[in-house]
Parts: sequence; C-alpha cells; structure tokens
Amino acid sequence: MATYKLLLLPGDGIGPEVMEEVKRVIAAFNKRGPHRFETEDGLVGGSAYDASGVAITDETMDRAMAADAVILGAVGGPKWADVPYEVRPEAGLLRLRKDLALYANLRPAICYPALADASSLKRELVDDLDLMVVRELTGGVYFGEPKTITDLGNGQKRAVDTQVYDTYEIERISRVAFELARKRRNKVTSMEKNNVMKSGVLWKEVVNQTHQREAKDVTLEHQLADSGAMQLVRNPKQFDVIVTDNLFGDILSDVAAMLTGSLGMLPSASLGDIDPKTKKRRALYEPVHGSAPDIAGKGLANPIAMIASFGMALRYSFNLGAEADLIEKAISAALARGLRTADIASGGKAVSTREMGDAIIEEIEKAA
Repeated sequence: MATYKLLLLPGDGIGPEVMEEVKRVIAAFNKRGPHRFETEDGLVGGSAYDASGVAITDETMDRAMAADAVILGAVGGPKWADVPYEVRPEAGLLRLRKDLALYANLRPAICYPALADASSLKRELVDDLDLMVVRELTGGVYFGEPKTITDLGNGQKRAVDTQVYDTYEIERISRVAFELARKRRNKVTSMEKNNVMKSGVLWKEVVNQTHQREAKDVTLEHQLADSGAMQLVRNPKQFDVIVTDNLFGDILSDVAAMLTGSLGMLPSASLGDIDPKTKKRRALYEPVHGSAPDIAGKGLANPIAMIASFGMALRYSFNLGAEADLIEKAISAALARGLRTADIASGGKAVSTREMGDAIIEEIEKAA
C-alpha cells in the first residue's frame, strides 16, 4: 500500500466548492484502499492576495515542491481587477508552472455519450470523441523577451511580444506527445505555422527529428494551426494526440473543450520531467474552466472537471490506471442517469454541485 501526498489549492470563485467534491472523492478512495491519499490545503490567487498580499507565498510554494501532486481549483475574478500586475491572482498559477518546471500541458477532450447532444456540433461528429491536446506551457510568446509597450509619441504606441523556442523545448514536448500516443491510438498531429513563422519552421524540423530518432513506431502528421482549428470543428475524431506550442495550444485546447458541450467537463494536467533519482514527476492538475465568480456559492458549479483532474493525477502521477478508469466510468454512469448541473442541464434533471458529487461517489462505491 502506497501513501501519496496531495496539496489542494482551492483558489477563488467556485474553486472551493468543486474542490470540496474532490475531497469527498478522495475520502471514498481512502475508505476503499489499498492506497492512501494525505491532503493539506493552501491558498493561491485572489484568496492568497487577500491573506498575504501576494498571489502565492514562498511557504505554499515549498509545500507544492514537496507534494507528490498539486490539485488546483481556479483563480481570479473582478474583485482583484485593480491589484498590481505582479501580484494579480493569475501570477500564482504562473509561478507554480514556472517554479515546478511544468512544461507539458495535457488537455483531454472527451465527449461522454450522454452529453453528445450538448455539443454545438452534430452528434455523429462528437459521439465517442476522445482526443488529447499536448500544449507546450513554459515557452513561446507568453514568456519570450522582449515583451514591451513603447510610447512612440504623437499618440502612437508599439506593443512587442516575442515568440521564442529552443530545440530542447520542442524535443521534450514532442517526446511527451509520442509517449502518450503509444498508450492511445498511436497517432500524433503536430500543429504550427511554418509557412509564416520561423519558430514554426524550427518546430516542424525538431518534431520530425525526434520522431525519426525516438518514435518511428508512432504515426506523425503535420497541419498548419489555422487549418487544424478548422478540422477540429469539421471532423474532430480524426485526431488522437495534438502537439503544439503555447499560444496555439491555448486556443486549440479551448476549441476542443467546447466540442464536448461545456468547459465545466474538462480536466487538465501540467507535467514536468521525471526525476531520475526519485522516479517522480512534479505535476499540477486543474479544471479547464475559470473561477466563475457570478455563480460562486450558489451550488450551481459543475464539479466533474475538478473530479476528473484528480483522476488524471491518479493516472499520470501515481500510475493508478484502474482507479483513474473507475472515476471516468463513475462520471459517465452519473451522466447516463440524466443528472445535469446548470451548465449542461438541457434535457436532464438539474442537480446541485453537491448532488452531482453524491452521484459520482455513489457510482464509484457501486463499481468498487
């Protein structure tokens, strides 16, 4: 029996509500055994700013470094719109990603059969959809320098953001994509803009080299990112694993998310390298949805993405594939009963955050 240490960071808005359902799921797994999960809570985002004047404290970062995995709710909201830029709620998330060296963002887009009609696309296009977007998370235009706004005079300004990628950054993210594909349908589609961007030229070159050197057994295709976005809404089931840079990954993963019917349904994982000594990899798991302060405290939030994020932790941090499968099956079974939170309520029985958590836990216990 193994014991795993989890740092839970509920965050802001609906974060604490959906995290409460994760705590209940964790309790169900601890009761079931044989593995045990020890948890401690911390503050991040606006709640951390209110308590300490920063988006995340050094002490919380130390606890994140020591944890086997970090589970994050969501951060931000209009309450903190006017705080200094360097301590805005999102700065806490960015520091977690940077200090934990989490360069690989995994965003699955899975359409549960019971929700196929909730998608904006026709049922036949999304029924049984299961694809994974692998987004490079710590490079590219979001982190490149220079990043400036210059006053040119005469009422004119110039803004500059710099897209920068080094070979090693592209190698390691493509390696993650190839490893994932081997456990899925063995196909990777790399997306960039090599027709107009030098970073895209290097991206395609390095992905090809890594494929030839390390992953010839995996099918590799290339698409321009704009064409890939079109294909995601034209024929999404043609994709298995999509690997792309930080900017395009941000956009394409949100497109993929909406194919499933709601952002409230989708988890994500942010992974670092495996430590050669401990054989552990630092990781953070979070729902794709935001803090939704307009519905906070009303029992309307969908906890599925948060619970599924814990499921991804079971799979990618602890190699507990059977337990991760159990969570996915429990979510599917709860939805098949017609239970729906407000964001997916069309055609089903409207339930609260707590009631959806109850149903998923009931299905976990039933299957166990």
